[in-house]
Amino acid sequence: MSQQSQAGSDRAVLVLEDGRSFVGRPYGASGRTVGEIVFNTGMTGYQETLTDPSYHRQIVVMTAPHIGNTGMNDEDPESGRIWVAGYVVRDPARRPSSWRSRRSLEEELRSQQIVGLSGIDTRALTRHLRDRGVMRAGIYSGDALSSPDGVELTVDALRADVLAAPMMVGAALAAEVSTSVAYVIEPIGAHRATVAAIDLGIKSMTPHRLAERGVRVHVLPASSTIQDVLAIAADGVFFSNGPGDPGAATHEVALLREVLDRRIPFFGICYGHQILGRALGFGTYKLVYGHRGINQPVMDRTTGKVEVTAHNHGFAVDAPLTGASVAPHDDGRYGRVVVSHICLNDDVVEGLTCLDLPAFSVQYHPEAAAGPHDAAYLFDRFLDLMLDAPVMRAGGES
Repeated sequence: MSQQSQAGSDRAVLVLEDGRSFVGRPYGASGRTVGEIVFNTGMTGYQETLTDPSYHRQIVVMTAPHIGNTGMNDEDPESGRIWVAGYVVRDPARRPSSWRSRRSLEEELRSQQIVGLSGIDTRALTRHLRDRGVMRAGIYSGDALSSPDGVELTVDALRADVLAAPMMVGAALAAEVSTSVAYVIEPIGAHRATVAAIDLGIKSMTPHRLAERGVRVHVLPASSTIQDVLAIAADGVFFSNGPGDPGAATHEVALLREVLDRRIPFFGICYGHQILGRALGFGTYKLVYGHRGINQPVMDRTTGKVEVTAHNHGFAVDAPLTGASVAPHDDGRYGRVVVSHICLNDDVVEGLTCLDLPAFSVQYHPEAAAGPHDAAYLFDRFLDLMLDAPVMRAGGES
């Protein structure tokens, strides 16, 4: 093992699928959890990270060493539960110190049965994942470290358990995190537009950002059809962030093509951005270690401005970076597309804009509940698009 073993119930083991392991202390619930292990570079906003449905089936490593100092409150969650499969930190706070805190981070992890680990060298772990790429992993503590007859399990035995876990490539997960019942967020102030927001793992701040601009938001399940969208006479359609492989999102891609065919204004973020790429005919691919954090520099090519943005994605759209290209869908009916935003760290496609359709998307999270707020203008851009573009409804009539 990569660190000195610790005895008894104070011992927790992290095992990666390539065989590397780390020994630390249990943090949160004890037991077993497996998932894809990823790292988040944010120095704040851990409550929003934990409750982001996009982290479903992922073990999250925080690169900032000291986590938990503001505890957990009842105002900042991005959904009704913690979604991460596991949580890894170096130096958890001994006690929360924020006046808004209602309980400690570890108490919340325990109450929601989130298995975690602390006290390891998260810097070494992050460097390993940057070099080797994200992979499957497992956290084991308490009874999970022993066989049913009480024999301590070896790292090889734990690794075999990790290797049996499903991979993220090919995983269709939106239906697992989506709402099962449609609901409405009313506009703040005068009503200016109505949006059908397809919940693929939506964060609660997103419809709030639209409501702030006078938009009535109908949040619909991931299984919704074009008839569900048309039934609310939406002025625009929004596809949210969410977990999984966009290559497996066949229903979502088909639904979006129905939206595009009717020229209904569209805005997608994160997973929704990847689905727009696939609906237009572009491919998607898995990044080596992804973008996860609140400090990613992105250039908006429309304005030339550089934004510091919040990210959480492990897949990206494969589209030409220069010039306008014809969307490579089989019959070419979606016209020209430009890459509107790029990541300045690695030139990953961070935005798409259709030149012949009222549709655009970005790879990052403009709602950014924990900050930064550089990209809030995108909600204004969507509202302007809805107010300017006539909607072709059923039968092709505007």
